Amino acid sequence: MGDTCSIVNEYVALPRRPEDHPLALFEKAKHEKRPLYVSGPMVRYSKLPFRALVRSFNTDLVYTPMMLAKEFTSHAFARHADFSTNLQDRPVIAQFAAKDPLILARAAELSFPYVDGIDLNCGCPQSWAVQEGIGAHLMHDIQLVSEMVKAVKARCGVSRCVSVKIRVHADLSRTVDFARQVESAGADYVTVHGRRRSQRSSEPVNLDAIKLVKENVSIPVVANGDATTLANTHEIAAYTGVDGVMSARGILSNPALFAGYDTTPWSCIERFIDYALEYGLHFALFQHHLSDMMERILTRQERKSFNEGRGVAACLDWLDERFVLRRRGEEGFGVVDEVVRR
Repeated sequence: MGDTCSIVNEYVALPRRPEDHPLALFEKAKHEKRPLYVSGPMVRYSKLPFRALVRSFNTDLVYTPMMLAKEFTSHAFARHADFSTNLQDRPVIAQFAAKDPLILARAAELSFPYVDGIDLNCGCPQSWAVQEGIGAHLMHDIQLVSEMVKAVKARCGVSRCVSVKIRVHADLSRTVDFARQVESAGADYVTVHGRRRSQRSSEPVNLDAIKLVKENVSIPVVANGDATTLANTHEIAAYTGVDGVMSARGILSNPALFAGYDTTPWSCIERFIDYALEYGLHFALFQHHLSDMMERILTRQERKSFNEGRGVAACLDWLDERFVLRRRGEEGFGVVDEVVRR
C-alpha cells in the first residue's frame, strides 16, 4: 500500500500528476455526465486511512482535516500531527483555516509538494473559530479572503489549485457577491455549504442558494450538505447544476456511499481496519470510525459494549468474537459485503 511520510519531512516531494489537478477531475466527471464525488474535510477524521478507504469506494477527490495555517507553518509537531501522506494519497486537497495572507501562502508553499490543491475554510461555524477570526467569520470579510487567495497564487504559481469553502448568508445577494469576488481573486472553484452559520445540520440544506451561486459564477461549484446516498447526490447535482457534490457526515457513517451503497458494507469495515493498521491512527479515532460505520450493524447494547473497548487489540478481539473479520491475504478480504455473524 506504500510507505507513509509526514509532510514535515520536506526533503522528499511527491510528484503531482496533471490528471489529479482538480480542474482536470471536474472535466473528467463532466465527460462522464456526473458530478465529481468529493469527501469533505472533517476535523480529526479525514486522515490518511480514511482518505484511502473512501478512494477505494469511488470517491474522486478527498480533503484533509481542517488545519490551522499558523500552527502548521510554525511547528513541526503540528505538521506531523495534522498531515501524513503517501504516493497513493492522491488526488488530495489540504484545507486550512487562516486569517493572514502571508501565513496561508507559507502553509500552501509547504503543502504543495504533497497535495493537488489547497482550500481556504470560510465555513467552520464553531464559536472558537469565529472568535479567532477564521472559519465562518471570514464570510463577513471578502476583502481579506480575496487577499489570501491572491497571496497563495502569487507565492505558489497561478497553475496551483486554490479553492474556497463557504456558507450562505441570510441575504443571498451577499453570497453571490462573495462567490464572484472569490472568482475574481483567482480561486479555481468554490464549495458552497447551503446553510448559514447559525443553522443546525438537522435543518434542510438550501439548494436554491447553491443553485443561485452556480448560476452567477463561471468557475466550478461544489454543493455541500445532505449528501447521504449516491441517489440524492445525483438529485442535488441535477437540481442545482453544480459540478461536484461533497459529503462529510454522510460519508463518515458510510464511506462507500459514492459506490452506490446505501449502508456501509462489511468489505468497507475490513478495508478500513487494514488501512488504519497499515498507516497508523489514534485509537480514539479508530474506534469512533468503526462505531459510526457499524451503526446499522450493531444493536444499541453491542455498540455500547464496543465503545467500552480500550485499545485496538481489544476492539479487534471484540469483533472477532462476534463476526467473521477477514485480514489481508485471506479469501474474501475487502470484497464480501454481507455481514457474517458467528
